[in-house]
Amino acid sequence: MPALFQPITLRGVTMRNRIWVAPMCMYSALDHNGMPGDWHLVHLGSMASGGAGLVIAEATAVSPEGRISDRDTGLWNTAQVDAWTTIVNFLHARGAVAGVQLAHAGRKASTYPAWGFDTSGTMPVSEGGWQTVGPSTVPFGEYSAPEALTASGIDQVVSDFVQAAIRAVEAGFDVIELHAAHGYLLHQFLSPLSNVREDEFGGTLENRARLLLRIIEQTRTAVGEKVPLFVRLSATDYAEGGWDQEQTAIVAGWAEAAGADLVDISSGGNINGVKIPLRPGYQVPFAEYVKTTSGVPTTAVGLITEATHAEEIVASGQADAVMLGRELLRDPHFALRAAHELGAEINYWPGQYERAKWRD
Repeated sequence: MPALFQPITLRGVTMRNRIWVAPMCMYSALDHNGMPGDWHLVHLGSMASGGAGLVIAEATAVSPEGRISDRDTGLWNTAQVDAWTTIVNFLHARGAVAGVQLAHAGRKASTYPAWGFDTSGTMPVSEGGWQTVGPSTVPFGEYSAPEALTASGIDQVVSDFVQAAIRAVEAGFDVIELHAAHGYLLHQFLSPLSNVREDEFGGTLENRARLLLRIIEQTRTAVGEKVPLFVRLSATDYAEGGWDQEQTAIVAGWAEAAGADLVDISSGGNINGVKIPLRPGYQVPFAEYVKTTSGVPTTAVGLITEATHAEEIVASGQADAVMLGRELLRDPHFALRAAHELGAEINYWPGQYERAKWRD
C-alpha cells in the first residue's frame, strides 16, 4: 500500500489515508450570521465522497468580531452547532473524519469578502464592518489600525476559543485545528513584527507564545483526551526580524507539551507585500524542518498537485500527511484518482460512482 493511503491514528481517531482537505475560506455565509448552509454541505461533502481522509472546514470564527469578513462561518452560538451537525453527519456517512479550524482574524478582520466585491481591504463600520483588535496597534498594510487587546480582552479571546471548541465537539467534529497562521490573531501575537507589547504577552518568545499555549491548554482540558488537536502555524513571515522556522519549531514543541497533537505547517500572511517563492511543494521543507527539529507530527501544504509528489512527501517522512487546497477545488475526487495512479487498493469508492472507476 502506498504511504499516502496508509491509515493514521491520533488519539484513537483514524484517518483512512494521508490526503487531507486544508481549510479553505468560502465567504459563503451570505446571511452574515455565521451559519454554514447548502454550499458548505456540497463543497465539503464532495471531497469526502472523493475519498479524502480528513476534511477540515474553513476558518470558522470563535466570535462575530473574529471573522475575516461578514460572510465567514462561525461557532459562537447553538444555531451554528445545529447547522454544522448536518454537514458533519454527511462527512461521516462518506467515511471521512470531520475537522474544523477555529480562528480569530484580529487586525485582519472586518474585510471585504474575497469574491463579489470590486474592492478589498477593511470594510468600514458604515457598510457593516467593525473595529478590529490585535496584540498592538500596528496595522496590516493599508488596513485600518486595530485596538490593542487589554488583559480582559485577551481573557475573552481565550474563552471564545474554548467555548467554540466545545461547540465543535457538540456538532460532532472529530478534529479541532487552532488557526495560528496567515497573519491572523494568534500569529499576530507570535510575530515580533506585529506584537510590540511590553507586558507578559510581548517581548520574549515565551511571552509571545503565551496566548496560543493558554488556548491549547484550556481547549485540551475542555474537550478531553479523545479529540485530536491541531495547530496551524506559518513557518515564516518572509521578513527580516520576523517570525521564522526556528521559532516555529520551538513553539511546536511547546504546543505538543500543552496538549496539541500535530502542527499544520504553512507560511506567510502576516506582513503585506513580501515576496513568497511559489513553486510546487514550496512549504514542504518547512514542514520537514519542524518535524525533524521538534519531533512533532506535521502536515505539508502548498501547490501539491500530483499524486506522485504527495506520495513522495509522505513516504520520505518529510511530513505525516498532505493538506490539499486548490487542487481539491479543481478535482474533489483527487484521492480516488490518486489511488488509481499509485495502484492503491481502497474500499471507499462511492457505490454511486462505481461505473466511473478507471480500468486497466
